[in-house]
Amino acid sequence: MIIPKKSLGQNFLVDKNIIKKITNITNIKNENIIEIGPGLGNLTDFIIAKKPKKLILIEKDFTLFKHLKNKYKNQKNTQIINNDALKFNFAKLKNITIISNLPYNLSTKIIIKLLFYNKNIKNIICMIQKELAEKFDYNKSKMNKYKFIIQVCANYKMLFNVSNKVFYPKPKVNSKVVEFKLKNIQVDQSKLLKFTNEIFKNKRKSLKNKIENSKLIDKKFLSKRVEELSFNELLKIYNLF
Repeated sequence: MIIPKKSLGQNFLVDKNIIKKITNITNIKNENIIEIGPGLGNLTDFIIAKKPKKLILIEKDFTLFKHLKNKYKNQKNTQIINNDALKFNFAKLKNITIISNLPYNLSTKIIIKLLFYNKNIKNIICMIQKELAEKFDYNKSKMNKYKFIIQVCANYKMLFNVSNKVFYPKPKVNSKVVEFKLKNIQVDQSKLLKFTNEIFKNKRKSLKNKIENSKLIDKKFLSKRVEELSFNELLKIYNLF
């Protein structure tokens, strides 16, 4: 019996109804699919049943990697890679859809990394902590650096809630399944990350106290705090950055 490792944020999705809902969100047949952190392969089984063109499983845990290698040894179109998704190079792949129950402790880092592979990845369907899903929702509440990065790179949608009862072991939090449809545009990763890190630092300060070349910025923005700006207002400032 494989015991989930708390250190890797492992909570295995075991409810078949939820798994079916996830695999019904997008077309899988004849598509190139990546699953990050497949665990025991419960979601994987449903993906395979929908006959993807190619399926790549990225599993960091070596014990689970060996389990998956054995379980899917007769699946010719399934490649199993023992690697950390944060270290994996997605640039060599094309037309990818990612479907994943992401580990809670790494969700943000993995998603932000994936958003910059918009020439390689078409969309990301993943389950994340409910609180994080709402933190990403750029249609609600004040702007934050994650909302800005996401809205630059993708169209984001929260799809449905998931109870903590559908996992083993049961986490303390509830989840949401969300979707990122990546925009096929050129994004300067280093510029965007540097801008958001600087502009959202000391959020209580007004822009005039945070931007060196404030003469270039529309005066009506300068008295505002960054979280009070709309996406389009912030985008204008970013383009001058």
